[in-house]
Amino acid sequence: MTATDCLMLDAKHAILDEHHRRFQVLHEEGRLDEAMMQFHITVNCANDVLNDALALVDEILEAHRNMNLPSPPLA
Repeated sequence: MTATDCLMLDAKHAILDEHHRRFQVLHEEGRLDEAMMQFHITVNCANDVLNDALALVDEILEAHRNMNLPSPPLA
């Protein structure tokens, strides 16, 4: 995992936090139609963040597996 990967994940998480905050404000103000639209946006953003995080975990695990493979015998 590179520093760029960390920054991208942090940025996407910040965007998710902002979407969630907007949902909460709309819900508290009783603007339920708008809150439901924001809820769908928030859930889609959360899905993207989770998928990206899982992809990074998969990459890390694959790199770890590749480092631990025994070297093939020399012919």
